[in-house]
Amino acid sequence: MKSVRFSRFGGPEVLEIVDVPDPHPGPGEVRISVRAAGINASDWKKRQGLMDQELPQTMGYEAAGVVDELGEGVTDVLRGDRVFGFAASGGAQAELTVLSCYAPIPPSLSFAAAAALPAAAETAARALDQLGVESGATLLINGASGSVGSAAVQLAVARGTLVIGTGSLATHDFLRSLGAEPVAYGPGMSDRVRALAPDGVDRALDVAGSGILPELIQLAGGPEHVLTVADFAGAEQYGVRFSRGDGGHALYVLAQLGELIEVGKFTLPVGQTFPLADVAEAHRVGESGRVRGKLVLLPG
Repeated sequence: MKSVRFSRFGGPEVLEIVDVPDPHPGPGEVRISVRAAGINASDWKKRQGLMDQELPQTMGYEAAGVVDELGEGVTDVLRGDRVFGFAASGGAQAELTVLSCYAPIPPSLSFAAAAALPAAAETAARALDQLGVESGATLLINGASGSVGSAAVQLAVARGTLVIGTGSLATHDFLRSLGAEPVAYGPGMSDRVRALAPDGVDRALDVAGSGILPELIQLAGGPEHVLTVADFAGAEQYGVRFSRGDGGHALYVLAQLGELIEVGKFTLPVGQTFPLADVAEAHRVGESGRVRGKLVLLPG
């Protein structure tokens, strides 16, 4: 089968489409014929050698497609079912991949829209859990219009939380449509937040990593009420929790998304799709930050 791989670190030009052996599912897993695979910022960080140091590496951890092989003990899906989920061992950006955690694709979603969901939704749900976000709380999300930020807005609103979201003026109508009260980032942001929440906020989530942690700490009443998924150095400097997957997952969210989507309470826009062969261009577009919404590869 065809798969995205790199054998040396560097720019998008190191990415190759290569032939690799077909994978097979283990107990509790399913193999899918991949129709769409999500692209994340971690992909180009891996490619640049900023994360894992092993070589070669195949790419991708989230995909959507059609089940074509069942692992031992799998009884909740059948061959031919449409599913989306996580490929824990990687290699989702390929013609075939094994999903270790999966859920049915909601009837209203395309494969591309489904492939955009897993990483952003899991990261958002995990962050909300670790922050202890509950009904009746006021949550400030810095960087609310991106994939993880908009997922966090909608999941928090579904919990009964009042959400204030920072974003550029061009994103404010979008943030309102998700259920957030938008505020512009930049100088004076704290004053704009306090105009909506005079006593500050109960919790603050940093998705953008824009060096704003001191302001979030002040607004939330202490570093223990702030979490970042994007600013590791700032988290260490200011005593803020940094959320990462190895500290526990929120995989349960995959099963919850279907109902939220079908009743119109969750959406995650796809920014642009690319054929598998154009993965290098997808990385260039992603790193440029020109496209709002998830980038997705379409293997077939």
